[in-house]
Amino acid sequence: MDYVKSKEYLDLRAVVTILGLTLLWGFNYTTIKYSNEGISPVFASSLRSIIASLCGVIYCLRKGERLFHKDIMLFHGFIVGLLFGLEFACLYLGMLYTDAARSVIFVYLSPFVVALGAHFSLKDDKLSFLKATGLILAFAGVLLVFEGKPKSAKPAMILGDILEIVAGFFWGATTLYIKRFMAEKIHPINTFLYQLVFSIPILLALSFILEPRWIYKTDASIIASIIYQSVIVAFISYFIWFKLIHKYAVSRLSAFTFFTPIFGVLFGTILLGEEVTPFLMVGLLMVSLGIFMVNWRRRPAL
Repeated sequence: MDYVKSKEYLDLRAVVTILGLTLLWGFNYTTIKYSNEGISPVFASSLRSIIASLCGVIYCLRKGERLFHKDIMLFHGFIVGLLFGLEFACLYLGMLYTDAARSVIFVYLSPFVVALGAHFSLKDDKLSFLKATGLILAFAGVLLVFEGKPKSAKPAMILGDILEIVAGFFWGATTLYIKRFMAEKIHPINTFLYQLVFSIPILLALSFILEPRWIYKTDASIIASIIYQSVIVAFISYFIWFKLIHKYAVSRLSAFTFFTPIFGVLFGTILLGEEVTPFLMVGLLMVSLGIFMVNWRRRPAL
């Protein structure tokens, strides 16, 4: 079954929706810091997928949607789950070594992967000169952040930074794969459910190998952070995100998500007391300007 053809540009509804999602995602990095204080990171990520998967299954049963396909789409679903699992293993592990404010910027290298990949693999999502310039400007901003480490930085911070960058590449690859092989062909809930369900065994296996102990302590903030990551972010926000990438041009959506670092930095500094360096602020400004350039379009001549 084919679904609605993607729109090239973002309308007002899409802009408001993606801004709301970026706010939720920006705060998510702070909640990961909280959960890492009592739960091993990769195991916490697997818990997140398990809880969100259960929410997705309940949704499908209530709406009468199929849970799994019996054709090639099941294979595509497995690949998406593999990429998703690797992405979040890197993301959660990296947060042990680097700040939330830095992590959220590095993970959002994914739009570069998406924009470049879409140019070569998707027919209707090509790079223009202005769009490419905006992406380069935003990328330069990310490089500034990487170089401008806070005074309190430990030697292991570079390991965390690299893990977050790798997570960004996996996220970009996941988005491209969905757009290339699954968008407009299956219901967004199936895309969403596949990535969660198939990521569970991958994350549990990695946790078994890398983490000798899964739970160190539990308190209200740790439990609340896991619920937020699982239900609000992994279920509700990602389901909405998949509906968007089924409907709109994927490179424009991904570039717009650069607003997440702004919210992530704000939450990291306000709630976690992380240091704000001049490099961080200049980098954020460059990223924001890059977003504007990527999403701006001329009005058609009358």
